[in-house]
Amino acid sequence: MNVIVVGYGRVGSRVARVLDEEGHDVVVVDNDRMKVERAGERGFRVVEGNGAREATLQEAGVAEADAVGGFTGDPETNHQICLIAGDYATRTVMRVSEDVEAAVYERYSDDVDEVIYPERLGAAGAKTALLGGDFNAIADLTEGLQIFVLTVPEDAPIVGAHVNEIDLGDRGRIYAHGRDRESLTIPLPGTVVEAGDRIALLAATEAVADVRAELTAAEAA
Repeated sequence: MNVIVVGYGRVGSRVARVLDEEGHDVVVVDNDRMKVERAGERGFRVVEGNGAREATLQEAGVAEADAVGGFTGDPETNHQICLIAGDYATRTVMRVSEDVEAAVYERYSDDVDEVIYPERLGAAGAKTALLGGDFNAIADLTEGLQIFVLTVPEDAPIVGAHVNEIDLGDRGRIYAHGRDRESLTIPLPGTVVEAGDRIALLAATEAVADVRAELTAAEAA
């Protein structure tokens, strides 16, 4: 996939790195010179400028992008980024903070494909660790595991299978499912996989290639 990541801070840099490791084409956009240089040093194609301006996103290739993420620290900026990108029929994801008012959150969620707030994900991991869950340390969540989304090809072996019957053992698990460009949701017990569906998985980093290959019938890299 061709993905534009706007904002190369704590969240955006992590997202860009994970996408790059999974083989996606990533373009980073930021207006901070130091962040631009840091992204360039990591090998990313970088566009320096205000990602909330259409000209900047056009330079980044929004017309050909499969997805655009607004990951700056300002929700209104991220919202504007996604509004512009949405005019190009690309998938849009924006970052917010947990203190966003309910009415504002609803406005965001109506305008973009997905709204995320990484702070809540981090808090959920911390709670699990504190209560004696399966995570030995928060680092296990961020470094030992990867979250990724794959699109099911027509000849995939899982087409026709119930999502809850797909067993990946201790290598990972499916946690969300969606039809085509619909939002990803927790699958119901009777949800059947169809060609073109998107499946979100949480897998051990070293097993990502094998899991992807098993579910799509592709050869592992």
